[in-house]
Amino acid sequence: MTLAAPPDAPDDSRSPLDQALDGVLDAPSGDGDVRGAVTEILRDRYAAQREKIAQRLAAGLGGVEVARLYAEAADEMLTALWRFTTRTLYPSPNPTEAEKLALIAVGGYGRGVLAPFSDLDLLFLRPWRTTARTETVAEFVLYVLWDLGLKVGSAARSVEECLALSRTDMTVRTTLLEARYLAGDEPLARDFLWRFRGIVTNADPRPFIAAKMEEREGRHAKAGASRYRVEPNIKDGKGGLRDLNTLFWIARSLAPDSPLGAAVLDDMLTARERRSFETAFDFLWRVRAHLHLTAGRAEEKLTFDLQPEVARRMGWRGRGDEPAVERFMRRYFIVARDVGALTRAFSASLEARHQKKPQGLSRLFRPVRKRDLGDSAFIEDGGRLSIASPEVFRQDPARLLSLFVTADRHDLDLHPDAFSAVMRSLDLVTPKLRRDARATGAFLNVLAHGQRPYRVLTIMNETGLLGRFLPEWGRIVGQTQFNMYHAYTVDEHSLIAIGIINDIARGKLMEDHPLATEVIHLISDPDALMLAMLLHDVGKGGDRGQLEDGAIAARRACERLGVDPRRTELVVWLVRNHLALSDYAQKRDVSDPGTVRDFAELVGDPERLRLLLVLTVADIRAVGPGVWNSWKGQLMRSLYARVEALFRGEDLEAVDPLADHAELVARAQATGAAAEARSVSEEGGGAATEIALAATDRPMLFADLAATLAAAGADVTGARVATTAEGLALDVFQIQDGAGDPYGQAEPRRLTQLVKALEKAARGQSRPRAPETPAASPRRAVFDVRPVVMIDAHSSADAVIIEVSGADRPGLLAELAQTLSDQGLSIRSAHVASFGERAVDSFYVTDAEGRADLSDLLIDEVQSALEAVLNRAPEPSSGRRLIAARASARDVSELGRAARRRGGDGRQG
Repeated sequence: MTLAAPPDAPDDSRSPLDQALDGVLDAPSGDGDVRGAVTEILRDRYAAQREKIAQRLAAGLGGVEVARLYAEAADEMLTALWRFTTRTLYPSPNPTEAEKLALIAVGGYGRGVLAPFSDLDLLFLRPWRTTARTETVAEFVLYVLWDLGLKVGSAARSVEECLALSRTDMTVRTTLLEARYLAGDEPLARDFLWRFRGIVTNADPRPFIAAKMEEREGRHAKAGASRYRVEPNIKDGKGGLRDLNTLFWIARSLAPDSPLGAAVLDDMLTARERRSFETAFDFLWRVRAHLHLTAGRAEEKLTFDLQPEVARRMGWRGRGDEPAVERFMRRYFIVARDVGALTRAFSASLEARHQKKPQGLSRLFRPVRKRDLGDSAFIEDGGRLSIASPEVFRQDPARLLSLFVTADRHDLDLHPDAFSAVMRSLDLVTPKLRRDARATGAFLNVLAHGQRPYRVLTIMNETGLLGRFLPEWGRIVGQTQFNMYHAYTVDEHSLIAIGIINDIARGKLMEDHPLATEVIHLISDPDALMLAMLLHDVGKGGDRGQLEDGAIAARRACERLGVDPRRTELVVWLVRNHLALSDYAQKRDVSDPGTVRDFAELVGDPERLRLLLVLTVADIRAVGPGVWNSWKGQLMRSLYARVEALFRGEDLEAVDPLADHAELVARAQATGAAAEARSVSEEGGGAATEIALAATDRPMLFADLAATLAAAGADVTGARVATTAEGLALDVFQIQDGAGDPYGQAEPRRLTQLVKALEKAARGQSRPRAPETPAASPRRAVFDVRPVVMIDAHSSADAVIIEVSGADRPGLLAELAQTLSDQGLSIRSAHVASFGERAVDSFYVTDAEGRADLSDLLIDEVQSALEAVLNRAPEPSSGRRLIAARASARDVSELGRAARRRGGDGRQG
């Protein structure tokens, strides 16, 4: 859609709305009643107009046109209110020079576009200082707008005040660049705008451009530095509307007389880039309008609870195993990527104009220094890597890949010229190039031996080259997973994980990951590690499940890249089993020799064990901030140490779970139960409170402790339960409060009370009841998490393993523990974990006499009882309909593969 200039303000003819407003004074009333009557008339008209626009949006009208219509509706309402106020309510047929007043739209409203609940940015412009009449007029207009429930950003200034501020305040200059006359004294407004544009034309544009770039960086930092966060801010986030607006503002500052800066944009961007600009602008405006209407407020963050409804309103439908919401969000992230490319292209054009017109825009930039990098195709241009001519890739397509080797080797960012040239050369990526030895060698060099693989591969991904060169990667570009666990798109998550491996190898994460930092330098095939990390999630959304489809795709990619067969088999194994270490460590008893032997048999040798450890650490840490924690690290280090010892030929002895809590155990033996609490900092962000309790084991012990925690409002984020042969139990819980902070951090007395309550419950002196199931929050209610109960009677010689997976909620652990106790089972060990909206809890159970030989009838009854608990989901706290989470029956069945539940539902990363 063409981004045309907004229409002129409506004329002054008496419309039906004017007549209705003028009629207000015919009835006897005071000023307060007049304002109320005016408000009601405008509310009815404005609401009717907005309803018509919403209907046209629902019918598929373009986003920019919808934004124009909302602005026009606001124009009609404001100009009618202005005419009534200045001509009917407070008339002044012959105002003095000082009493002149103009109403000007500024900011986004000045540009002639509005979202349904956007602020109205207004300037009350006067010649000099305020007068009684100008103050009265402005006051009445604002009071009516506030009575209408509108958010108004207003300023009342004189002409000279505005001009003075525009010279020094870049925020004020930005809002005035889009100023548009609405009503009032038109000559006053016209003269002011003429003088302001003269100031901008004659000003050095560098401070303004620098201010806009700095503002953009700050905005990105606040809203999220990655454009691939799965709950993006569509206005202020990276790749959002503000980024496009920044280009508008810069263009307008360079040509203030050009409507919307069109003259500069047309000159700076190619026809294809201009179309991409308009497409992105229109799409983002459509999303924003639907988002506002769905939320019923000025909401700019596309959160999980809003995404499904916005997708539905925009007409997206599911396809195969990909839900509509994921298809919609993939489209959003591709647009966000395009916005980044447009920003680079715009910058390149600015610099190109400098080279062509030294007397024009050259004042924007310092002189360009070019240095030969040893390859005649590439040059250093202003501290960035560029190309010697537009034809370098046509002459040799393999240079598309060697460009990035050069960038990494010399630690150079890509010049916008080179970035754009790569994008325009993607048609050169043919099946022949994908098998070209120089091209594949360059790609593998960047991946496995690059200095900064995350940065370089990210640029390669942004240009579209990575997905074109590696088709298996192309299918996950922009792919989202509709759950609360993953913070990034699938491709961004994988690139972050590669960067984390690089940081581990460089020793940057020694404090968080001492074992991984030591182990990574013992790995004999780091190339296999990096290839597996790049490809570990390419099977997501596949028909056979993530792990199997991932293994097939990894084999295909390795063979095309010319990877030798031995390494290919290792990469395929890693992709197929990349969830195994996490699953065993978090959901099995690592002190059980049977668990250790099973995992050692799966892994096979120390090299695979080392590879799996580093890959798992990076995978989990790359899921999102705070996902990796010291609890998970401790479990994985314990399992790694025991399996490594087994590979060295050492005997497997049962681990003493009480060894680290000797003092606590001594107190428990003397008093029957003892508990202690400490704060635990999470590696990678976040924190929790850890409570350890030792007590004489008895039936219902774990259930009573879980109920006590639930009654105190403690959210259990992790738990381990161990029982010795001597009949002493050790229960360790990690808990947070409802806000996700360490429990008791804000109110230490609550933690003290909880410790005492747990000791009483352990001694059987109290029998707490868990609170009623609370209503689910809107963000959680949108997910329909399929419950799964799997019972394994064979993996452990001493217990039956029950794994329960379903929608997480407060008190769930207590309900599950109570249900197991009601079935006459004793919990010998428990392992609790949460993955966003999904809880995955594992229990090692026996009968009351300590036997693991449960009847088939009892197993069926236990399974039915646990499924009933999981199906007793909380009612949503909002009326939004549930949207099925991405977990097909095939995905769920994969959870039970080999009875180890090393499934492919993407919980880890």
